[in-house]
Amino acid sequence: MNKSGLISSLQKESSITKAKAEKAIDIVFDSISEALARGNRVEIRGFCSIFAKNYKGYIGRNPKTGTPVQVPPKKLPFFKCGKELKERIGS
Repeated sequence: MNKSGLISSLQKESSITKAKAEKAIDIVFDSISEALARGNRVEIRGFCSIFAKNYKGYIGRNPKTGTPVQVPPKKLPFFKCGKELKERIGS
């Protein structure tokens, strides 16, 4: 499912217009993005937690030439699945 699928699902389930459903989905995603950018953890009980994880820099290799390349430190979002979601999709 992609963003347009979420919008359609919200529209059908709540009987609102497509524009309102799209606005609601945008607000949720923007709120999550802003919280992560501020360094906050986002936790949706039973579904997931998302937080920014710091990764150290390292020496990598250019796959084409094989020459060493310095990869700088970075901060990336990390998704951790919740227990209820694991149980729902697992066997």
